[in-house]
Amino acid sequence: MQPRIPRQPVQDQGGIHTDDDAGLGAELAAVVAGARRRAVRDGDRQVDTAHLLHSLIESDPEVRAVIGDAPQLARLLGYLVQRSIGYGLRWQGGVEDSGALPAVPQSVPRAGAKGDGAWSPVAAAALEYARSRARRRTADRADGTDLLAGLVVDPESRAVEVLERAGVASRALAVRVDGDDGVWDAETESRTSSR
Repeated sequence: MQPRIPRQPVQDQGGIHTDDDAGLGAELAAVVAGARRRAVRDGDRQVDTAHLLHSLIESDPEVRAVIGDAPQLARLLGYLVQRSIGYGLRWQGGVEDSGALPAVPQSVPRAGAKGDGAWSPVAAAALEYARSRARRRTADRADGTDLLAGLVVDPESRAVEVLERAGVASRALAVRVDGDDGVWDAETESRTSSR
């Protein structure tokens, strides 16, 4: 008997590819895989920063502690859950690309067509930021706080939009993650304020 859902090749099942997981710890690789599965399941065109934020919050207690208290986290998760039932539906037709960050090659992570777990330019940049932040810390692999820092570096990302709507000040969050010399440096400010 044939299965009702045809088996997909391994690379399209939302798993981490060998070119994707370089520089990611096991926990963060699971976050990335979860974000990819969520986007495919919801029929979104690309995996974006809100998918990454949702998966990260669900799986990383350290990130939850940095973001805020229980009521704030509940409100934030409520917004993220609503994405598939109304909030965020306007995102399905577009690509998350604010232009605030330099372009990241689409091969990191892999790019592709609708429904196959392709990455928005901003999500790809957030993952690359997490990897580079880990290298600056002289860590072998990026962790959840590295990714959180990458998600809030672009003030026009979907993750930041969700955070702000839930009452989490993304700039203050960036300072909690990185301290006063964090991701909101003068260069980031000049790129985003000139838009």
